[in-house]
Amino acid sequence: MGDLRRASEIRQVELTDAALHIIATKGIAALSTRSLAEQVGLSSGAIFRHFATLDALLEAVVGRVEAVLEATYPPATLPPLARLERFIEVRSAAVGQQLGILRLVLSEQFLLALPKSGSERLAACVDSTRAFVARCLREGQRVGEVRADLSVEALAPIVMGTVQMLALSTASAKRRAIEAESVRDALLVLLRSPDAPTSQSRKRSK
Repeated sequence: MGDLRRASEIRQVELTDAALHIIATKGIAALSTRSLAEQVGLSSGAIFRHFATLDALLEAVVGRVEAVLEATYPPATLPPLARLERFIEVRSAAVGQQLGILRLVLSEQFLLALPKSGSERLAACVDSTRAFVARCLREGQRVGEVRADLSVEALAPIVMGTVQMLALSTASAKRRAIEAESVRDALLVLLRSPDAPTSQSRKRSK
């Protein structure tokens, strides 16, 4: 029984990932049990063995987004600037592999197409991300890692915009990694306090 449950859970993850792919490439209006079945090579009837309704599928998609995003938060034991650097690296890579996440989270049209509870959960994900970034910046300012001449409110959107820009990169994997490191280094130069050692965050995050 346990093996069957695990197999079903694996299939549900495959289906939600496929749904995110459809959302990213064709839009949420194109998501249906039929299009999903075609995407994964199953019959529509097989889809209903895992999700009774399209709303149930969308709720599962939201759950998948929550799980992907939650896994990108680094350990709280890292210093603030190192924690922020790790977050930018991991979050941009994870979202870059699932661009449907960005389309769901950033598009009001997509949020309106979700069940109310689903859109509220995604909004909470955005709020949690903002709060995390702001917390890292404030802690960094308090310990002298992050520049204090600019407010957290001014710096936070720059950090979040960097994550989105890196996630949307269309370069090859090798080129994307090089560009991402360069962009992160430039962002750290912008964020770092003039009094903080240049290699502080990079050394501590290793």
